[in-house]
Amino acid sequence: MELDFSGRTVLVVGGSSGIGNGIAQAFRARGAQVQVWGTRAGASDYSQEAGSDLQGLEYRQVDVSDFDAIAACETGLSKLDVLVLCQGMVLYKRGEYRIGGFRQVIDVNLNSLMACAEKFHPMLAASKGALITVSSTAAFHATVGNPAYNASKAGAVGLTRTLAQAWAPDGIRVNGIAPGFVATKMTKVTTDNPERLKGALARIPAGRLGTPQDMAGVALFLASPLSAYVVGQTIPVDGGLIL
Repeated sequence: MELDFSGRTVLVVGGSSGIGNGIAQAFRARGAQVQVWGTRAGASDYSQEAGSDLQGLEYRQVDVSDFDAIAACETGLSKLDVLVLCQGMVLYKRGEYRIGGFRQVIDVNLNSLMACAEKFHPMLAASKGALITVSSTAAFHATVGNPAYNASKAGAVGLTRTLAQAWAPDGIRVNGIAPGFVATKMTKVTTDNPERLKGALARIPAGRLGTPQDMAGVALFLASPLSAYVVGQTIPVDGGLIL
């Protein structure tokens, strides 16, 4: 029963939609109490959004680009066993080549990871818990239109390694997931364009896009005793994209 999370408490930052929501629901389905953080005022604001299912999840609105808001957030959690950091954003039309846009993406995709990790370090140390970052296979290759997204995801992989080494003596296992091409609202610029989608699929040996459930399976593994000796690794979950 290594994937039974009954009695465990999980927080998924960025768990209101997309990959994070798939991960949150996977933990809930296996018995965990799951809280998610999102940007909208309440859970009902996601009711009409595809790829968002907040049933059975506890919701908090937190702007993770505001580090003071992260520090001040009252979660109401008495303990924390698993922290999943799945927040993310991207700017298109060369918005990341302007310093304001670059800084905005770095703050959400990288700096907020450290802010969240710092906030919850004591709770994870108390539970001998797991911290899981969600970066991207973009960390391993160039993305010419999105320098901040690329730099932030490469930074997340490095941060995962470093926190893993620093916090292993505290009993916290830190690992990461690097999703490949997953159909979410962040990738609609490609999935809504038939020619772009065709080109993307041609580069994936598995012949299909990934799903949030594909990512969730690896998150469950990294949070479970099955991965007890896995420390500091970021696992590409990409259908072979970066081969």
